Amino acid sequence: MPSPRGPGKANLSRLYVMRNLAIGGQLVVFVLARELYRIRLPLGPLLAIIGGLALVNAVTWLRLRGDCECGNEEFLLQLLLDVGALTAVLYFTGGATNPFVGLFLLPLTVAATVLERRSVWVVAGVTVLAYTWLLGHYGPLPPSVNTATLGFDPMVVGMWLRFVINSVLVAYFVVSMAETLRRRDRALADTREESLRNARFVALGMLSAGTAHELGTPLATLATVTSELRREYQGPEHASLRESLDLMRGQIERCKEALAEVSASAGEYQVQSGSAVPVRAYLVETLERWRGMRPDVKIVPRLEGPDSAPRIIAERTVSQAIMTVLNNAADASPEAVEVNAVWDEDRLTLEICDRGLGLSETVSKTVGVSPLSTKEHGLGLGLYLAYGAIRRFGGEVFLASRPGGGTNARLDLPLNRLATS
Repeated sequence: MPSPRGPGKANLSRLYVMRNLAIGGQLVVFVLARELYRIRLPLGPLLAIIGGLALVNAVTWLRLRGDCECGNEEFLLQLLLDVGALTAVLYFTGGATNPFVGLFLLPLTVAATVLERRSVWVVAGVTVLAYTWLLGHYGPLPPSVNTATLGFDPMVVGMWLRFVINSVLVAYFVVSMAETLRRRDRALADTREESLRNARFVALGMLSAGTAHELGTPLATLATVTSELRREYQGPEHASLRESLDLMRGQIERCKEALAEVSASAGEYQVQSGSAVPVRAYLVETLERWRGMRPDVKIVPRLEGPDSAPRIIAERTVSQAIMTVLNNAADASPEAVEVNAVWDEDRLTLEICDRGLGLSETVSKTVGVSPLSTKEHGLGLGLYLAYGAIRRFGGEVFLASRPGGGTNARLDLPLNRLATS
């Protein structure tokens, strides 16, 4: 049996299995009725109907091996074929007087679970018409010879067996079909949520590019002013002032570099600045760059993984996400920041822990959903953008409070999108 891909194919495969069970069950009933109760059924037309159903299922099996999805109209046609076959069988076995006439409810139940409202009404109308037609058009069911000997009326046994068949098929197959549709709806809801999140990131990126353009002029002015002030105060008595001006000039240059990165497009930036490096080298370089920005913070990273493989693209947006989380941890507790990284050929797990005040339940549940700051004077954009950058490569960000106080930020990143081979 080929593995179905979409929900339509999955439900069609279940209908295929149900039809196989129906074919086998009808053959067993025919044999029991003929051999046990000595009911002389017209086996010629009945076996022809069963053969037609088997042919339909052979075509369905070939259909399931293809790549095309099963739509509403195709599934409706399959159910109508089943209704037609059941009507034909009942026509030769007593019509509406046959206890198995209640099986008309089974295709209607399947249709109500899977199909659109209009199609359900089509199936309901066809089953009602078929049942009504069988009230006056049928071949009489031959009487049983061994009823008195066996002690069981075949009509009573047939009604019991019909109830068992309906119960088992509804409890298993119909419920499975409904669950398939619910999974599809959940997947569509997740896709819509992801699209809305991406739209927010696009809008934020456009706003960031405009802000970067506007900040270019004041930063250039500040750089000129600091240079002039440093030239003006050259005496030894102004040494501390010159150190402060040098620090300010360094921070201005860092701001200009960051704004230049924002102005570059994501695709062009990766091609220009990305390089293939081992994971360990990538993490070491990222941490060294961050140490240059926060020399006052003491961290001792623990990196556990193979030294050479895998080789990944040194994606700057992921590096910025890591440094954003590091900055949050350093702001919370500059004396107690822990960095633990574990990786293999497929996945990188990076934990950044601090001993700050920890997170409230509201903040931990809202990460990645909307900008929400964990700091008193923060805007909340850093963590929001970091989450978006990690999610862009199929990763996740988890925030949790640490026992004893503090926050544990775990970045779980699959490496398949960053791997070079």
